[in-house]
Amino acid sequence: MRAVLQKVARASVTVGDKVVGAIGSGVCVLVGISSADTAEDMEYMARKVLGMRVFDDDTGSMWKKSVQDRGLEVLCVSQFTLYGSTTKGMKPDFHQAMRSAESRQFFDDFVARLGQLYDRSRIATGEFGAMMQVELVNDGPVTLELDSRRFTYDAPDPVVAARAAAKDQRRRGFAQPLEQL
Repeated sequence: MRAVLQKVARASVTVGDKVVGAIGSGVCVLVGISSADTAEDMEYMARKVLGMRVFDDDTGSMWKKSVQDRGLEVLCVSQFTLYGSTTKGMKPDFHQAMRSAESRQFFDDFVARLGQLYDRSRIATGEFGAMMQVELVNDGPVTLELDSRRFTYDAPDPVVAARAAAKDQRRRGFAQPLEQL
């Protein structure tokens, strides 16, 4: 799972002319779900969202309290485009994102898990699959990228790494023929 967490003074989601979710002070979380995500990814992300210390304490010292510590609100918005690959061409590729029907259930389960770990009445959402307008006032600004698998990716392929290094050297004028790699 991937998420973009933003500390907000307020945030809302509108579909058409109707506000479908709104919060005051708290965090707005754009949530991306990949086809490889599991219950462990969901658990990791739920705990991370609720526990991330982006708020100040009573003395004004920053980075001491989480949304859960402060009793604030969470707005979750499904965002499959967080798994968009832009490495080839000009059109994003969304093959890593979980298919719509599956991801709807996964997202609903994620929101339910947040409610189990915290307080369901303090959690709002957008409307899954709808064209939404998300408005927020970023507080700080504080914006963080979260990824449940950031540290579990395989090591890069040594041949790919060598080709990338050679390409970088050629770009800087230290030419080494690609065929030698």
